[in-house]
Amino acid sequence: MNHTDTICATATAQGGAIGIIRVSGTSAIDIVNSIFSPIGKFALPLKERKSHSLIYGQIKMSDGEILDDVLVSLFKAPHSYTGEDSVEISCHGSNYILTQVLHLLLATGCRMATPGEFTQRAFLNGKMDLSQAEAVADLISSSSQATHRIAMNQMKGGFSKELRTLRDKLLHLTALMELELDFSDHEDLEFADRSELEMLTSEVNEVLLKLINSFRIGTTIKEGVPVAIIGATNTGKSTLLNVLLQEEKAIISNIHGTTRDIIEDTIQINGVKFRFIDTAGIRKTDDIIENIGIQRSFVALEKADIVLLVQDLTTPSEVFENFCQEVYSLLEGKKIVVVQNKCDEVSTIVPLPQLLTALQAEQVTISAKENLHIERLQEMLIRLAALPSIAQGDTIVTNIRHYEALKNAQSAIERVRTGLSTYLSGDFISQDLREATHYLGEIIGELTTDNVLHHIFKNFCIGK
Repeated sequence: MNHTDTICATATAQGGAIGIIRVSGTSAIDIVNSIFSPIGKFALPLKERKSHSLIYGQIKMSDGEILDDVLVSLFKAPHSYTGEDSVEISCHGSNYILTQVLHLLLATGCRMATPGEFTQRAFLNGKMDLSQAEAVADLISSSSQATHRIAMNQMKGGFSKELRTLRDKLLHLTALMELELDFSDHEDLEFADRSELEMLTSEVNEVLLKLINSFRIGTTIKEGVPVAIIGATNTGKSTLLNVLLQEEKAIISNIHGTTRDIIEDTIQINGVKFRFIDTAGIRKTDDIIENIGIQRSFVALEKADIVLLVQDLTTPSEVFENFCQEVYSLLEGKKIVVVQNKCDEVSTIVPLPQLLTALQAEQVTISAKENLHIERLQEMLIRLAALPSIAQGDTIVTNIRHYEALKNAQSAIERVRTGLSTYLSGDFISQDLREATHYLGEIIGELTTDNVLHHIFKNFCIGK
């Protein structure tokens, strides 16, 4: 990919009142100037304007016909998002107008930007490190206060600062170890005090473990708390899913085995994102397709943090107890809520089976069909999710690439600690220190490749 040419792209979604087209590169100002006519007493060319100027004028077609009245925002290098000369054209949001402006730009020397290319150029030009660049996509897709704060902290460099502090400590340790190696023929010289090294590696290890352990919370906040809705056929699982999502997501029928596959969607309840997974009713059947759905129900049950066991109060309690016996081995370690459904059709409520009491299961009585007591279930879900509140400045890992690099760095530090405690040769310890430093450098982009960059930026939206 050529990073010296000038790129353009629409930066706003279709259908809005205003549309913005971004242009960035060495010829950005000249290209826009060729299709833009400023209006006013001091109608200076864009090249003669100061950076961060806002200029009113018109975009004209090649035959001189006025296409639109626009505002042009001017950003001169290096004081722009990409670090290059950049221009943003704000026009009316008509798809026709936006398309014609892009055609004019392309005909005058621009090319269309690839997904994430503006942010990639910002990274390559030193405007942000790689972890900050990745946070841009997370900020755009943030759907709650928590995900917004996590992304904003990372984009502002909070995560990078923490990693650089760790790298500085590791580089200091490595320098001391390698200095010893340079003077290895002098046995009485010891530049790296072993007790100090053990203390520093312990501090680094503690921070790395904190970041690694935050990944589970981070992914849960980002993707939603996984909640599996489990039960026998016709207990009201799909009705419950529809009520929780407040839309007709699942087909509802009195026919047993209607749901044959996983149905999944997310919704926020009081600011907490939940990912509800409706599953096929678990029963013995000769239907091949239904059995595949039932096997997927067991997989969903294994992956869930919270399990809603739906009990049909209109059937004998022994039926539910037999069902619980069947799935019992998959319930251990889960947060379990027995959702006693169809309370509008019965006069008495049955107690929990003894085996669920042993698993500290909770229960709530509802009618999904009549939308009764759903708020009690929602309150219970929020409490069981037990997600910590995210404050500004908190570093929470949500990126699988960062997580894997942190685990590799921590593994290398563990080898360093083992080497120090067993008086391993300094050259082996030094190698592990360099490896830990390498993995931290991968996160912030000090060590990267074109393949890594392509993988990271390919899922960005065009125009960002």
